[in-house]
Amino acid sequence: MIADSFWTALVGQDFWWVLVLKSAVVVLFLATAFAYLTLAERKVSARIQLRYGPNRVGPFGMLQPAADGIKLFFKENTAPSGRDRFLYLLGPSLAAGAAMLAYALIPLGTNNWFGYAFHWGITHFNVGLLFILGVTSLGVYSLFLGGWAANSKYSLLGGLRSSAQLISYEMAVAFALMGVVILAGSLDLEQIVSAQHQVWFIVLQPLGFVLYFIGAFAETNRLPFDLPEAETELVGGYHTEYSSMRFGLYFLGEYVNMVTVCSIATALFLGGSLPILPFHPFDWIPGPLWFLGKVGVLLFFMIWVRWTLPRLRYDRLMNFGWKVLLPLGLLNIVITGAVVALRAS
Repeated sequence: MIADSFWTALVGQDFWWVLVLKSAVVVLFLATAFAYLTLAERKVSARIQLRYGPNRVGPFGMLQPAADGIKLFFKENTAPSGRDRFLYLLGPSLAAGAAMLAYALIPLGTNNWFGYAFHWGITHFNVGLLFILGVTSLGVYSLFLGGWAANSKYSLLGGLRSSAQLISYEMAVAFALMGVVILAGSLDLEQIVSAQHQVWFIVLQPLGFVLYFIGAFAETNRLPFDLPEAETELVGGYHTEYSSMRFGLYFLGEYVNMVTVCSIATALFLGGSLPILPFHPFDWIPGPLWFLGKVGVLLFFMIWVRWTLPRLRYDRLMNFGWKVLLPLGLLNIVITGAVVALRAS
């Protein structure tokens, strides 16, 4: 009894240092995920193209991300003379910061230590989904500010493309998530996960999941939706004039955003940290490991799609968002609402 009380006091949610510790763990996890996602992408793309991929730096190339980071850190930090100095620095900083801030409300699962339920989520409130949608929408500001402030026509075109693309596809993503909100009856991410104890929402919302994940590709600027970069047309798009670690921050933002959108998909459609089967035969596996395993599968799919599909033409990209995804999202909301209303009556 005394030990339980001591443990509860030691790691109680009211202690500020517990939040700081969990925040540090999440930031370290995201930074590590960013580093090794770059390696995983190079390995997967190499296998798709019948190559070996990085295999020189460290065993099986495992130290390649560290070598890439050191190379970026020591590269010459060049910048255009006519840039807006403040916004030029704000763009990449906002990209990395917004991507990490969105992870504050992701329900990563719970560990039972010494009879105390330790929640790995940093914070929690009842409109968490709205907060995440608001924070992730800040990414468009980082791309547009970086593209405009660099005083380069290629960067400006990339920034304009990213603004139009993200605004268009954010609406489709929001409509896709409304079906989940209707089924769970809440905007609280933890309650949405709890509502999937019997059946995951991907079973009840297959159209919503497909629409969300297509929109996630567009929001992270991944092929076939990487028109804001489009190397064959815009050199590098919004980050053409960035080098060294300023470019690295944009790179960090892209890969952390991948982890974030896959984590949101896991929480909303794949049961979060819940096991695969509803009768829980795998209770010995910690909830966070279930969560990370599902996220890993979705990340592999995103990498696979990038190296399989070609880039869309820009007019087709916009038409697809407004004329296909948006009407399907509205249709999904109508059908879900009608079914829930009929079951309640």
